[in-house]
Amino acid sequence: MLEQKEKNVVITGGGSGIGRATALAFAKKGAHVHIVDLNGTQADGVRQEIVALQGAASVHILDVSDQQQMIAAFNTIKPIDVLINSAGVSHIGKVETTTTEDFDRIYNVNVKGVYNSLFAAIPHMKARKKGVILNVSSVAAAVGINERFAYSMSKGAVHAMTLSVAKDYVGDNIRCNSGSPGRVHTPFVDGFLKKTYPGREQEMFEKLSKTQPIGRMGTPEEIANLILYLCSDEASFITGTDYAIDGGFITLNN
Repeated sequence: MLEQKEKNVVITGGGSGIGRATALAFAKKGAHVHIVDLNGTQADGVRQEIVALQGAASVHILDVSDQQQMIAAFNTIKPIDVLINSAGVSHIGKVETTTTEDFDRIYNVNVKGVYNSLFAAIPHMKARKKGVILNVSSVAAAVGINERFAYSMSKGAVHAMTLSVAKDYVGDNIRCNSGSPGRVHTPFVDGFLKKTYPGREQEMFEKLSKTQPIGRMGTPEEIANLILYLCSDEASFITGTDYAIDGGFITLNN
């Protein structure tokens, strides 16, 4: 089940968080994982973890907001069997507290970065008449979350791009889906709590965890397992769909 042997799998943002967990999950199933990340140290750390598991991995130090970098790298990676767009940054703020610089930063990575990745990968998939794409979205694309104006905008765009790509390339045997996590316990969460609530990290961690009906945050590994399934041959009848993986956040909080 869920085997990925002899497949080239490209994961943007593969150096940490959900991207790291996804890279490890695919490597365990036999894929050659291509870790795309701006942080070479983190990316190489994941590569070493995969090698320790007797898996295969390569590191590509890239800025996803630079289209020419992405095109050049993807031309060397080909063939591309699976593309996972996991690279992303966050921002906390309402519209009136979001500066132009904040907005542009979110847009360049979360929106333009996904577009650049799709632009670079789809011609290779189209030429081979096969491919699978998974975009990491967020529950923020579907519901209002306090002080997440720019981030929510970006994930709404990811959701729309997913639907467009799925429809435009279904005839080329390219599947495209998205996954929308709720709150997931990643290093970003720990850093945010330490910076914003010094001395109250545990208290606020528990408070944020309880905003999800299931009573806890998700783990990167849980998100990775969903991604692995949606990109597997077992999910060959699924395209143009977003899957919430959120501990009931969307449906049970309304």
